[in-house]
Amino acid sequence: MSGRDTFLPRFAAMAAIGAILVWAARANFDPYILSIIQFAGLNVILAVSLNITNGFVGLFSLGHPAFMTIGGYVTAILVMPSARKGLMLPDLPALLVAQEWAFLPALLAGGFVAAAAAVIVGFPVLRLRGHYLAVATLGLIFIVQSFAINLRGITRGALGLSGLPAETTLWWVFLFVLATIYVCWQVKHSSLGRTMLAIRENELAAACLGVKVARTRVLAFALGAFFAGIAGGLWVHLVTLISPSSFSFLLAFQLVVMVVLGGTGSITGAAIVAAALTLFTEILRPVEEAAGIFGASQIIVALAVLLVLIYRPAGLFGTAEPNLFAWFGRIVSRSKTPAGSAG
Repeated sequence: MSGRDTFLPRFAAMAAIGAILVWAARANFDPYILSIIQFAGLNVILAVSLNITNGFVGLFSLGHPAFMTIGGYVTAILVMPSARKGLMLPDLPALLVAQEWAFLPALLAGGFVAAAAAVIVGFPVLRLRGHYLAVATLGLIFIVQSFAINLRGITRGALGLSGLPAETTLWWVFLFVLATIYVCWQVKHSSLGRTMLAIRENELAAACLGVKVARTRVLAFALGAFFAGIAGGLWVHLVTLISPSSFSFLLAFQLVVMVVLGGTGSITGAAIVAAALTLFTEILRPVEEAAGIFGASQIIVALAVLLVLIYRPAGLFGTAEPNLFAWFGRIVSRSKTPAGSAG
């Protein structure tokens, strides 16, 4: 059976186990621990979606924070009560002032607007290669931030939007983690995904075989931007505020580290490393404060990146998608073997 055929039962099992864990977490953990878990889930969405561009197609994009900003502002404006919008955002079109959307359609709208922005900038920007593309997508972050600062009548400028409703819950994050993994897995194991991987391995050969290289790149860029916009909307309604500096270029490098460590092209690797790095950073923070060694987690992560680049340049998993259930089952069976043989 192909990876796509065996994925559905594994995905269903993962969703069921995840739902049980979410229910248990909400019943037993305090709001601080729950917020850490939610940030870990948001980073999983961001790392897996960035892998579409950086892993599947092989483009070095740093533009995710820009799309998070777009999605975050769109979601916040649509969800905000009409009375507040009329007072706080005087230049907002009357049609938008009258709108007061539910959270889910507002999230999806933020994702679609981010994807549309990716399509607009994608055709000229994705003609670049290598570090030129990285610099161009990095510049996109500053361009979006500049718009957010200067459009004071729509975004409140540097003051940002505060006091937003706390709509994001662990269930919402879990839902979109599942949706992101499902869509990215289906894309990777489809003809479109094989086309993307062909472009990554040899662009010239793919073009000679009739592959629409530019269109495929823009499609991958837009799909990643869609999930980044949704993650931005979830983040905004988790912390209940957004400003032009909410998503900086430092976040872009952190996401690239997650993709590189997990494996450029591995959905499983990106998800595991994103969750692990988020939890590791939060667990180590009290230790840093107690010891007075601030930034120790960043040093450890940097050393880990260097070691992976030296000894496993393709990342921990490369492009592979290991069956974690089978791996766990083998560990359990090995642990039971001595007891069984003794009987």
